[in-house]
Amino acid sequence: MQAFVIDRTRQKKKFKTQDVVKHLRTQGSITSVEAFELYGVTRLSSIIFNLRKKGYDIKTEDMIGKDRNGNTSQYAKYILEEDKMNED
Repeated sequence: MQAFVIDRTRQKKKFKTQDVVKHLRTQGSITSVEAFELYGVTRLSSIIFNLRKKGYDIKTEDMIGKDRNGNTSQYAKYILEEDKMNED
């Protein structure tokens, strides 16, 4: 009998990508902190890179804020410019 192995890493990445797309469509933008806190995404820039390769029009806006210690911190905010993609 042959065992059937499911690649859970690939499945999780697909679901996280879908979470990010849904968030962009409903909220318009996402940051790495939001992606981590809401969906457990630790490599948002990789997901954004792949979405752009698929044709999503996502703009990067450089943001400046304060970290938990009050120090100035720079981060990216990804904005879905125009959702020309109907389905994944």
